[in-house]
Amino acid sequence: QHKDAYQVILDGVKGGAKEKRLAAQFIPKFFKHFPELADSAINAQLDLCEDEDVSIRRQAIKELPQFATGDNLPRVADILTQLLQSDDSAEFNLVNNALLSIFKMDAKGTLGGLFSQILQGEDIVRERAIKFLSTKLKTLPEEVMTKEVEEFILTESKKVLEDVTGEEFVLFMKILSGLKSLQTVSGRQQLVELVAEQADLEQTFNPSDTDCVDRLLQCTRQAVPLFSKNVHSTKFVTYFCEHVLPNLSSLTTLVEGLDIQLEVLKLLAEMSSFCGDMEKLESNLKKLFDKLLEYMPLPPEEAENGENAGNEEPKLQFSYVECLLYSFHQLGRKLPDFLTSKLNAEKLKDFKIRLQYFARGLQVYIRQLRLALQGKTGEALKTEENKIKVVALKITNNINVLIKDLFHIPPSYKSTVTLSWKPVQKADASQKRASEDTTSSSPPKKASAGPKRDARQIYNPPSGKYSSNLGSFSYEQRGGFRGGRGRGWGGRGNRSRGRIY
Repeated sequence: QHKDAYQVILDGVKGGAKEKRLAAQFIPKFFKHFPELADSAINAQLDLCEDEDVSIRRQAIKELPQFATGDNLPRVADILTQLLQSDDSAEFNLVNNALLSIFKMDAKGTLGGLFSQILQGEDIVRERAIKFLSTKLKTLPEEVMTKEVEEFILTESKKVLEDVTGEEFVLFMKILSGLKSLQTVSGRQQLVELVAEQADLEQTFNPSDTDCVDRLLQCTRQAVPLFSKNVHSTKFVTYFCEHVLPNLSSLTTLVEGLDIQLEVLKLLAEMSSFCGDMEKLESNLKKLFDKLLEYMPLPPEEAENGENAGNEEPKLQFSYVECLLYSFHQLGRKLPDFLTSKLNAEKLKDFKIRLQYFARGLQVYIRQLRLALQGKTGEALKTEENKIKVVALKITNNINVLIKDLFHIPPSYKSTVTLSWKPVQKADASQKRASEDTTSSSPPKKASAGPKRDARQIYNPPSGKYSSNLGSFSYEQRGGFRGGRGRGWGGRGNRSRGRIY
């Protein structure tokens, strides 16, 4: 009976500022009484959401959740998602709050609206909707985030992941790894499979294609935190050994200041601890061993033609060797007779000479570092120079322990070390471990033998070897993809839909 009166209120959106303000309040207030005018009412409210007057827009947006009843809810969610593109901070906050309030009414319906815009909306809307999910989902209570809702998020996310940029992929991994149902072993396994699919481990690896390299690194960084004794890294470790290690020196990246080779070796080292049964273990261990030899020089006087004798000593790349030696030590446990029965005697002898030479340089450098850090605590250790020295000490101690293991007859794979860039529990743990490591197992034979050269000059670390690359790297943005989805990883076409309420 009051249909005509309600129609007058709806027509108020075409009036002046006062009429519009009243309409913004009364259209939602009486909305439920006129289901036959639902479409007209929602459209009228939308006109107000796009009004030139910011106060009218804010009032209209604030009231939108009142329209989220029954079948209208996904549509309201879709509208609110599009309104996330607002650049007015108060308006943007109102949209966020409105979305959260309808989330509590019907999470699945709200997600339907968000995902429809992520899949089909404008770039700015897509970007903000993904950000909304990555920041707000974790704030919702358990009664809202039911198992069914989480399953819906996983299903819809898989559709989006068919075409994403690197940055979007990182955000979706953050969303999915935060879901309670994916905290289990089988859940983490599912996530690893999703990452492996995204990394496209079946493709031929092209080291000179920056997109190909960045995609692999970005995906591997997302996978590393998921690996454990029960969730294996075998597929990734195999791919790195077979395709990446042989091309290590020709890797390219657009990320400034990134030591791409060290980054790859760090990832391989972290994954090697959780590698399961590998099909071509001997062949991959051989590739790893060959790469390690490249960074383990022969002493100059041992060079066959004697040309290096008297010349500058080879530089010892401690950071690279830590990663390679650790990976070799981890995989070597699975084939403990590799050094003794898979290598010929000559090769083994050559390896021992290299290990011995490296160990000798190591001892000198460890002494230098200890001397430099002696008595320093608290604030003194926080200077940039001393931070670098502390990390350098961790690296050299780690290598020392691993070399000692390999010097055993037969070689042993029992020692455990914490990789230098991984966090330690106590602030002074690196110092404690430093003293423990050097006494933890029997010393390499003849490690201190040989001519006493001017070791201090020889073993000073090459500049930059312990620079910013030594710190722990972020699993999120480092080496990420830049630019829009048209580049490299996921070339979504340009879409221009305008208002699709």
